[in-house]
Amino acid sequence: MQQAGASGSEVEVTWEDQQNINKFGRLNNRLHELEDEIKIAKETNESLEDASNELILTDEDIVRFQIGEVFAHIPKDEVEIRIEQMKEVTEKNLEKLTEEKESILSQMAELKKILYGKFNDSINLEED
Repeated sequence: MQQAGASGSEVEVTWEDQQNINKFGRLNNRLHELEDEIKIAKETNESLEDASNELILTDEDIVRFQIGEVFAHIPKDEVEIRIEQMKEVTEKNLEKLTEEKESILSQMAELKKILYGKFNDSINLEED
């Protein structure tokens, strides 16, 4: 496969170049998935924080707590503990997702340097 370079000369696309382009595409897809997962994790964390705040305001000793599709009557103290545990899990997950996103962004930046270095303006790795 031949690719026209910016200077008009043709630049050959090697197997290694194609592998780098494919890897960039896979990383880009994973980046979009991660952004969606991070958004969901943040929303979940906010919902748990709201639930925790509402629990503080309630005067009830026994509150309804949703487990799956069922609401159970559980002591307020136990619900507070469960919500805190759920928040911790969500925060750890969010941290892990953010670290993976940063790793992917750095890998993509490295691939951009390599590919733009060889193909200049003949390749577009930016999203429109």
